[in-house]
Amino acid sequence: MAIDLTARDIIDLDRYPIATPGARRNAVLAQVRADLARDGCAVIRDFLTPAGIAAARAEADSVAEQAHRSFGRTNPYFTQDDPDLPPDHPKRRFFDRSNAFVPADNFPPGGPLRTIYDAPGFDGFIRDCLQAGRFFRYADPLADVIVNMAEEGNGFPWHFDTNAFTVTLAIQNAEAGGAFEYAPGIRKGAENFDEVARVLDGTSDRVRTLHLRPGDLQLFLGRHSLHRVAPLTGARRRYVAIFSYVEEPDMVGSPERTRQLYGRVLPIHLERAGLRADTYLD
Repeated sequence: MAIDLTARDIIDLDRYPIATPGARRNAVLAQVRADLARDGCAVIRDFLTPAGIAAARAEADSVAEQAHRSFGRTNPYFTQDDPDLPPDHPKRRFFDRSNAFVPADNFPPGGPLRTIYDAPGFDGFIRDCLQAGRFFRYADPLADVIVNMAEEGNGFPWHFDTNAFTVTLAIQNAEAGGAFEYAPGIRKGAENFDEVARVLDGTSDRVRTLHLRPGDLQLFLGRHSLHRVAPLTGARRRYVAIFSYVEEPDMVGSPERTRQLYGRVLPIHLERAGLRADTYLD
């Protein structure tokens, strides 16, 4: 695996001058902001060069066996069953879920993914795209730069995110399946359980399907948009990198959530347990 590539080798900085103020950067920001305002999703196509895609894929392949796998059943809200509700209520609709995450400490400085994350101007570019006020790197040493790995049969069922936004990079697609499907803004202002149920039933006309290509950078506002990764087929794994940012400084995951996602915790997770400013369980 090549680890001596520079940010210019990996990112198409001619097309996306993330650190250089000017008309071209402004045009990219304007398009991303418009897409986010319209449906909460923006894709920056071919953000990586061909060499960058190959390097990121090789890095993911080299650490794939370090992924921690977890399995379970979940509803779109990650809550427990509520027997007081009707059986067909969205909060009572549970689906098989499987996760495989490669923790961040498998991606060293100078490697392709951290070269992207540490590229001059990358943080500021993402912040400007999102027009975020409070914007900090996630301080969790297991979770700031990770890879989600999905194999045949896996997918991620319909759900809402607990965080305001995600920043992901497509690295490798499965042989078939694995499309990103979402219903933009479906619960903006209200839970809208009836329309959520239609999405779960496959009868909603609000669902959009997005086919990401390796090298595409995606910004997604998943707090109000129901979304899923469709099941995959074929032997080839799907790799997606996740670059993590938060709204408070020095945040790390809770010990419970960290152990669930990565199979272990570090001393920093125990030291900072209960010190987070927000009240999210994850």
